[in-house]
Amino acid sequence: MKLILTQDVSGLGAPGDVVEVKDGYGRNFLLPRGLATPWTKGGEKQVAQIKRAREVREVRDLDAAQAIKASLEGLKVKVPARAGDTGRLFGAITVSDVVSAVEAAGGPAVDKRKVTIVSPIKTTGSHKVEVRVHPEVLANLTVDVVSA
Repeated sequence: MKLILTQDVSGLGAPGDVVEVKDGYGRNFLLPRGLATPWTKGGEKQVAQIKRAREVREVRDLDAAQAIKASLEGLKVKVPARAGDTGRLFGAITVSDVVSAVEAAGGPAVDKRKVTIVSPIKTTGSHKVEVRVHPEVLANLTVDVVSA
């Protein structure tokens, strides 16, 4: 099934990309959620329009993304969590915990779908978290997990 993506789909493409996917994935996931539209010859004009708008937005957003990256990397983020005597957490730190801690620390609003925890956070101490601010800009954030 040939589709035109209308939104960013991780692992598949960006808005305006024409992709070939299995029928079930397109029919049951992408189309009902509005992430894609069926490909037609008339859709070629739509693809060109989406790509033009994306290029204009990316150039403008690249400077803003660099500024957001600088503010994220300079931020001290502390996540309180319940831990045992050895420093092992009762559970794990999730992406939602990191996003709320960034906002509590006075950082910019971060979409939780753009945050990647490099390795599972199950102990206290400093841990690395990646935030994809822009397709070309990746911010490395250090999260300090403290015992609450």
